[in-house]
Amino acid sequence: MKRCVIIGGAGIKEYGRIREQLRKDDFFVFCDSGLKHMEGLGVKPDFVVGDFDSHEKPETDAEMIELPREKDDTDTFFAAKEMVRRGFEEFLLVGVIGARLDHTLGNLSILFMLDTAGKRAKATDDYSEIEVVSAKADCPGTARIDDSYPYFSVLNVTGEAEGITIRNAKFPLEDGQIDWDYQYAVSNEVLPGEAAEVSVMKGRVLLIKIF
Repeated sequence: MKRCVIIGGAGIKEYGRIREQLRKDDFFVFCDSGLKHMEGLGVKPDFVVGDFDSHEKPETDAEMIELPREKDDTDTFFAAKEMVRRGFEEFLLVGVIGARLDHTLGNLSILFMLDTAGKRAKATDDYSEIEVVSAKADCPGTARIDDSYPYFSVLNVTGEAEGITIRNAKFPLEDGQIDWDYQYAVSNEVLPGEAAEVSVMKGRVLLIKIF
């Protein structure tokens, strides 16, 4: 099935880096002011959603849902939930990390919602690629980081993350625990010519790979 790319309104400087990650058969969802990125990304919407408080309502042949301005879900969160309802299994979030910390944290929570729903998802911006690594039942969560990324960080933002192992990195870790109030696994480095491995036995973490 096609991957769903959800585009929010946060700033993007390096459009070329984002375009390199897009696929010809992606399904593109533009959320309100995310529409300003159409030209830079070089794609047209398959679906548009928003309350249009930060961008004028577009003239488009794409399917569109207009939302009320007073609501619980942000436009981007609504879009993600709607695309889960429509059966998408893989997601890429673009234009969701920006100057407003409240919007950024709210948008990153979409990654956790998608992980809970059993979907594959990551977010990307001008500097990084972000994904959730989570344990499922008795199966550890795992991820790999190749040495094209100069740095990576493992952060616990959900309150519980144990049995964390990091291998093939400058700062290895074996069966560790990262607490919310002590984020010590920041700015690690992949060993040259290797692929670092991160695994989590209990809970879930954010893996941030820096370009």
